[in-house]
Amino acid sequence: MANFNHPALDTYQLLDSGNGEKLERFGDYILRRPDPQALWRPALESKDWLQADYKFVRESDRGGKWATSDRAPKSWNIKVNGATLRIAPTPFKHVGLFPEQASNWQWVAEKRTQLREIKEPKLLNMFAYTGAASILAAQDGWQVTHVDAARPSLDWAAQNAAQSGLSDHCIRWMFDDCLKFAQREVRRGNKYHGILLDPPHYGRGPKGEKWQFEEHIAPLLDACRQLLSPTQNSFVVISTYAIGYSPLAFENMLRDFGDGKVESGELWLPQKDSERRLPCGFCARFSR
Repeated sequence: MANFNHPALDTYQLLDSGNGEKLERFGDYILRRPDPQALWRPALESKDWLQADYKFVRESDRGGKWATSDRAPKSWNIKVNGATLRIAPTPFKHVGLFPEQASNWQWVAEKRTQLREIKEPKLLNMFAYTGAASILAAQDGWQVTHVDAARPSLDWAAQNAAQSGLSDHCIRWMFDDCLKFAQREVRRGNKYHGILLDPPHYGRGPKGEKWQFEEHIAPLLDACRQLLSPTQNSFVVISTYAIGYSPLAFENMLRDFGDGKVESGELWLPQKDSERRLPCGFCARFSR
């Protein structure tokens, strides 16, 4: 399996992890939230964990609430490379950014360099959440189509794009079911030089469409196979979290895209002042 690197981010740091939790810094604020992968003992003392500005308190398997310090705002902005992104702790434990994706952001930037002869290569980002990958790609010269089935996430992404200085025409925003959108794009004969996928295990589309990973990943990848440009260095990236499959399974699925390089491995976060790495899901990449 590939050993995906994790480029450093000035405004994010994993401070510690253990006992089923992680301690993170996003900009000027420290967050403490559950992480089932952190099965080991924390490195820091309990007093360091108690200084967190936000602590996630789970109320059910569907979510929880945040206990906050007196100085904690409801939301704040951080700089990530060239993007200005809003961080806002939600009842679902998420905060608006998955920093482990920095490895894929860097890889997309490298692919842009390899596709330099194409003035505006086309990137399709599905299950695109709050738009960090879309914004960084657009700033790097990609013509981006951003697809997500959750209206709040789409609005959040558009806000991030605007405050990052992008015009309304830099990214095509699509509030849609990802599978249906991809299949329509196939019928339209459209092609993309890059495709990013970060599907959940389960979800719902705008019209109540059901997304079940086991049932729908194969037809989605089949549509992506038809959408991918035959251009050399065109690519597909699929990443997942909390899905009980081996990265080799994703690697096997991407081999259906034909001749090209396929690699798979784990996304992870480096812990401050430690050799410890916090696993954050699987990733597989195909490149012509």
